Amino acid sequence: MKAKEILSHVDHTLLKQTATWQDIERICDEAVQYHTATVMVPSCYVKRIKDAYGAKLKVATVVGFPNGNANMTAKLAETMQALADGAEEIDMVINIGRLKAGETDFVTDEIRALKALCGDRVLKVIVETCFLTEDEKIAACKCVTEGGADFIKTSTGFGTAGAKLSDIELFKKHIGPGVKMKAAGGIHTREEMEAFLAAGCTRLGASAAVKVLKDEFDKEEK
Repeated sequence: MKAKEILSHVDHTLLKQTATWQDIERICDEAVQYHTATVMVPSCYVKRIKDAYGAKLKVATVVGFPNGNANMTAKLAETMQALADGAEEIDMVINIGRLKAGETDFVTDEIRALKALCGDRVLKVIVETCFLTEDEKIAACKCVTEGGADFIKTSTGFGTAGAKLSDIELFKKHIGPGVKMKAAGGIHTREEMEAFLAAGCTRLGASAAVKVLKDEFDKEEK
């Protein structure tokens, strides 16, 4: 798989609490240069990016991040503002505690409400696999499917562990046919990126992808 193809599946990510506008500009410039799928940034930067870059790149942001346990009204308001600012993709974190308590109707309803706001824009649902049992992961797959989301996503990158191929294999067995998969968290090498794509992911969340692949990309472009 060529570097260009791998990068076309990458959400070029910077969600650190210390990220400055200069940091955000750098990853936006890289996203434009290396043709990543999106930049994944904190919501406070969405409007500024859209004003500065326009249609040059797609902007994705996070909602209820990283813990997921804000109330639904707050998540809806956060989503509405991000969309108004120009975000084209939303990555929400589920209420992990309520899933673990077996309150799957609540989790499904929250996903459905955010997807209704997003409309044609993409909603990815972070289930934070590191905190879930296998049965809870299966329940999460059902919630994401019934809630009408576009993607199920493994991790925030802020939990105790990130993406695992075993979780992607489990997702494949239990998500509906319209749900895509995103692996995120701890993906640092070309081999890992290829492995997750080969397993069926169509999106990767990674902060290191451009650094790892840019020299190879540049050679391909010559």
